[in-house]
Amino acid sequence: MKPSIPKGTRDFSSTEVARRNYIFNTIKHAFELFGFQPIETPSFENSETLMGKYGEEGDRLIFKILNSGDYLKKVDDALLSEKNSTKVTSKISEKALRYDLTVPFARYVVQHQNEITFPFKRYQIQPVWRADRPQKGRFREFFQCDADVVGSNSLWQEVEFVQLYDTVFSKLGLQGTTIKINNRKILSGIAEVIGAKDKLIDFTVALDKLDKIGKEGVVKEMLEKGISETAIEKVDPLFNFTGSNIDKLNALADMLVSSEEGMKGVEELRFVVDSVAELGLTSASLELDVTLARGLNYYTGAIYEVAAPKGVKMGSIGGGGRYDDLTGIFGLKDVSGVGISFGLDRIYLVMEELNLFEAVELPKPKVLFLNFDESENIHKVKAIVALRNAGVKSELYPDTAQSNNQQKKQWKYVDKRAIEYVVSGMENGQFIIKNMQSGEQQSVSINELIDFVS
Repeated sequence: MKPSIPKGTRDFSSTEVARRNYIFNTIKHAFELFGFQPIETPSFENSETLMGKYGEEGDRLIFKILNSGDYLKKVDDALLSEKNSTKVTSKISEKALRYDLTVPFARYVVQHQNEITFPFKRYQIQPVWRADRPQKGRFREFFQCDADVVGSNSLWQEVEFVQLYDTVFSKLGLQGTTIKINNRKILSGIAEVIGAKDKLIDFTVALDKLDKIGKEGVVKEMLEKGISETAIEKVDPLFNFTGSNIDKLNALADMLVSSEEGMKGVEELRFVVDSVAELGLTSASLELDVTLARGLNYYTGAIYEVAAPKGVKMGSIGGGGRYDDLTGIFGLKDVSGVGISFGLDRIYLVMEELNLFEAVELPKPKVLFLNFDESENIHKVKAIVALRNAGVKSELYPDTAQSNNQQKKQWKYVDKRAIEYVVSGMENGQFIIKNMQSGEQQSVSINELIDFVS
């Protein structure tokens, strides 16, 4: 049988891992610069922790884990004969792979609330799994890089997350990213003033697809979900909402004047937009996008989504928002939260397309000891120990050369890995070392060797 991997998963070469680690380290450094602390949670959770938290569409994409042992034993014949997979699943699967990092984080906060100092700023960089249809930039196994703050209602957190996005993308050299922002209260207010308050989820899920299926597709989906033509006509201006952020906020204020919740959303957004404009951004721009809904049930305030630089065909490379009542589903009321996520895999593809990986090098030894004479190796290994103790990456070519061709193979290895210093052999108890960039060659003792390469 030809070996293969499941659809939507990938192997990573050494070069790819080094590049991914470069992104990880850049994001991690920014998280810690902004005062976030790391945590980790299990790769799988109890099904009841995850199910029902992502809406109907999200629930379908959760990978369920079969119970161990004879998992069909608890299922009676009558239930099996119904052929209802939803009912059977609850009997044969009690655990599931995590769909994102936010819901497990909410569970973590509730479970460890007595150990946490609030406001709690956490970051988490771990893989998640979704039974999605694989396509460019969309995988079934991928890493999320999340930062969240729980225990603070302050809108300065929303402002800080815009700055955090800008900081990371500036460090990665991603100029021209667009941080789109909206507010769930505005969407609720719009649904209220057009008379579709009871259809809020259907309304927002459809509206969120505007950039994918266009106005015609959104209108069709809204009609199918029972939203009236009259309501859709009232929302028509949103399909072509233009102007500056301030222009859009003023237009929304006029539209939502009769909705208390909608006006609250406008007020919150205005604070974030004005503050960011005052502070300034380095590489990104902030854009109010009133169609942005991110069809997740738990957002209650700000909603973020980051678009790649123009000219790069890619879905969002980051997103998030405020979820004031998320911990409430686990029994902890009145704990406000807000967070964002970086889409590592999509960021990687964007950087690759824009040739931004030139400075990323594979891990390699600074000094390589060639292996032409087995009797010298004990002395070389002692020198390697001394170099490593001094913090210098070093290694011995493992196989002894028995011929000229095998010696050439070792020099070819030096060339392919672009090794900076090479010890070719020993003479009178000293090491013959060559600087491969300058061509300079010397015979040195162990102590002199450390100085030479340092």
